[in-house]
Amino acid sequence: MGQLEGKVAIITGASAGIGYEAAKLFAREGAQVVAVARRARELEQLAAAIRQDGGDVAIVVGDAREESTAKQAVETARRRYGGLDIAFNNAGATGESAPVHEITPEAWHFALDTNLTSAFLAARQQIPAMLQRGGGSLIFTSTFVGHTAGFPGMGAYAASKAGLIGLTQVIAAEYGARGIRANALLPGGTDTEMGRAAAPTPEARGFVEGLHALKRLARPRKSRAPPCSWRRTPPVSSPAARCWRTAACRSSGLSFDGNGCERMPARSRRRGVLPSVRSRARRALSVQALRRSESDAVRWLPEPLMVIT
Repeated sequence: MGQLEGKVAIITGASAGIGYEAAKLFAREGAQVVAVARRARELEQLAAAIRQDGGDVAIVVGDAREESTAKQAVETARRRYGGLDIAFNNAGATGESAPVHEITPEAWHFALDTNLTSAFLAARQQIPAMLQRGGGSLIFTSTFVGHTAGFPGMGAYAASKAGLIGLTQVIAAEYGARGIRANALLPGGTDTEMGRAAAPTPEARGFVEGLHALKRLARPRKSRAPPCSWRRTPPVSSPAARCWRTAACRSSGLSFDGNGCERMPARSRRRGVLPSVRSRARRALSVQALRRSESDAVRWLPEPLMVIT
């Protein structure tokens, strides 16, 4: 029997990266999954993979920035599976990379709407459903950017993701006595399709790797390693899954930083913000670090995910 047997979980941003692997991990652990994302084709492929392994999944195609999508996901969980126990609000985007004085209001609002407001709208719908079940677990994908280290060119992204940590802490304080826990996952760089697109050059990749204590990116692998192993493809997914485990019932209001990042290298600090941002390689890497952080959950995530779930 899996660790999430009989539990119902909503996972947003499930069409790729961390969300995709988390959905497979949760299903493998016995959860009934409601996968949410904008890309219908990728969701269908995910559903096929889960069902082939004997899992149970329903898909909801929609934009996480729209509350109607969150409402549909919760209604699907209730109608098809009887309720909601876990919500992994993982949807997000890097957005535009630029120095603060060059960020457009449109780019600013895009980052906040996609990374922060979408999570708030989701939680608004998910919390009442969890209260009806006597409790549950909310998990949010944040990042080390703006928390562990400042990242040139990532003002909007950092602000939106840091806001998730604040939202997590407030939810934990407000609903802890009613059985709802809330935790944030802060993954680091991961070698995924999105990450490679964001850091297309060796220079950009090397810069991001240098930010991590191990000087390397997470490398997702499709394996049958136990859920607690970071070597599996869904390391990101693991932490989310473990968040539910009985042993983790006291974990709430926490930020699980599995990225092991160091501070910005002295060399980058000496050069200043503008040169780093204007450099094409630096710009690409900044965007990538962001996007990778959303997928890196796939490396260490399995452990934290299962813990805070």
